[in-house]
Amino acid sequence: MDDMLEQFLIEGRDLVAQAGRDLAALAADPADHAHIDSAFRTVHTLKGSVSIFAMTPAERMLHAAEDLLDRARRGTGVLDADAIAGLLGCIDQTDRWIDDMEATGSLPADAEEVGLAAMARLPSAGGGPSVPSQNSLASDAPEKAGAEWLRALQSRESAAIADAAHALTAFRYVPDADCFFRGEDPLAIVEGVPELVSLAVSPAAPEWPGITALEPFTCFSVLEGLSTASDEALRSAFRLVPGQVEFARIPVAPAEAGTGRSALEPQSPSGTYLRVEGRRLDALADDLGDLIVAINALGPIAEEAQRLNPALAARLRGAHLAIERANGKLRRDLGAVRLVPLAPALRRLPRLAREIAESLGKSIDLVITGDKLEVDKQIADGLFEPLLHLVRNAVDHGIEAPDARREAGKDERGRIALGFRREGDRIAVTLSDDGAGMDPDRIRRTAVERGLLTPEAADAFDDGHALRLIFRPGFSTTVAVSQVSGRGVGMDIVQNAAEAMRGTIAVESWHGRGTNFHINLPVSALTTPLLVVEVAQERYGLALEQVVETVRIDRSALLPVGGGVACVLRDRTIPVLHLGSLLETEPCDGLHARLVITRIRDEAVALQVDGFGERIDAVLRPPGRMLAAMRGIMGSALTPEGDVLVVLDIPELVA
Repeated sequence: MDDMLEQFLIEGRDLVAQAGRDLAALAADPADHAHIDSAFRTVHTLKGSVSIFAMTPAERMLHAAEDLLDRARRGTGVLDADAIAGLLGCIDQTDRWIDDMEATGSLPADAEEVGLAAMARLPSAGGGPSVPSQNSLASDAPEKAGAEWLRALQSRESAAIADAAHALTAFRYVPDADCFFRGEDPLAIVEGVPELVSLAVSPAAPEWPGITALEPFTCFSVLEGLSTASDEALRSAFRLVPGQVEFARIPVAPAEAGTGRSALEPQSPSGTYLRVEGRRLDALADDLGDLIVAINALGPIAEEAQRLNPALAARLRGAHLAIERANGKLRRDLGAVRLVPLAPALRRLPRLAREIAESLGKSIDLVITGDKLEVDKQIADGLFEPLLHLVRNAVDHGIEAPDARREAGKDERGRIALGFRREGDRIAVTLSDDGAGMDPDRIRRTAVERGLLTPEAADAFDDGHALRLIFRPGFSTTVAVSQVSGRGVGMDIVQNAAEAMRGTIAVESWHGRGTNFHINLPVSALTTPLLVVEVAQERYGLALEQVVETVRIDRSALLPVGGGVACVLRDRTIPVLHLGSLLETEPCDGLHARLVITRIRDEAVALQVDGFGERIDAVLRPPGRMLAAMRGIMGSALTPEGDVLVVLDIPELVA
């Protein structure tokens, strides 16, 4: 992918997300001047970004949106509900076109028609859509070799032109008089011009204004200069002000070429950002896992050396501790590098929520808070799909139709809130809606009708357990199948995704008042704490997130119950399954039973193992080849001795 296009995709999506947040705030308070200014600046910047590429329909549409926001900013226009809806439509369409640019490098064939339709929904000062002229949309003015400004610049900078080693590009940047009100800084823009050779600042009028005529909030300067950068790089520097700059190429004959460089050429900044592919960070994490294995192997060597040479063993232990400290710092640093903000991963949620609501004839507001939190990139990448399912469920099943909400005394617009907060080394995600809530009795009946439960089992479920039935595969309360729901696929995917990220999900609901979903996830996914257990003389790893506790009881305390085995722990009867039987191996006998207590769908379950091993922190590798086809395998890790340890996925193994 072209570097400039890649940068545009990142920048454009960030701008779309910011515009969406500003417009969501304006929907609640249309007179919020801070968000009006922010939305105006964001749309103006987005318009400049799309102008670099063949996205004229997007540029024209955003120009109309910018005009509307400018009128609101100046107090000559009002942002009512229709205006904000039209602006959101323009931003959503721009978001779709950015996806098209990533997929195909161009806009769809109907882009012109779609863009005009979006503009038609924008109110304008003249009562119709605000359509900018083609001149105002030009990404740069045509090159004018014979223009007066160019001849004057060539005369003024003749020495720099004669000393240039490569062809030069001249530019004339005439900032708009009101540019300061849009948050533009002409000097900062010119400072970003690459390979700058010369720069001159002159008055736009024949002379500088006198002190009494000086208007400090009006720009009255013209900036002209020379650069050896390519046309593409130079136009990129002025991408935010495409209609205010002219360019002209000045060739330099090789015989006249010199070697001098201007002192005005900007130096490389001491602090820069480096974009790194995710797979390279994953490879570093794997290498860190190998390093951890090598470090852990030093411990047994030091113990062995103790018998032969205590002094040497002491030196080995000291070196081991020093390497462990350095490794701990390296792991923390690599974990920090892998942290990314949640906002980019969630940028499409507001648009998709509006589209889903529109398809169902509903109106909603999706409010996202805490999305500036940083989490491991693996967690950020894995969050979008389960959250989309939750939002779709909230819009379809939770939020009532406008008529029903009015009858219930609610606002016609439903409210969905998605919040993130840090809790130690975990992140808590809450998605709530103010819809109809869930009826536990209806869920029980549906589970019985779909054959997921017997009537006796359903009656034994309290309301809290009944709500968790929505996570069963194939469960749905929707009678008719639509494009949104009713196929029995959805909420089980959410639970599986949460568990795949070593997280948990819980639900609470109040009939007629709404529903809350709570997802708890680790902030870092770099290493996984594991408990090593022994079964039939083989060792396996269990993720500590799936282990509630470990206990050792007399084997006589295992009692037959029905067709299985159970034990009583703290006055609770807990079913006992032997891990060896689940793995189709032979369990060992002994005087004591060693149990790993876990939770499967909020129910305590004991897994009997033959022995407990050490607790280790390991880099978990996803299952590949043969392991990928086996059920109940989370992945693999390396032990301190360098052996491969199969890590079991307890919920999948027991289900």
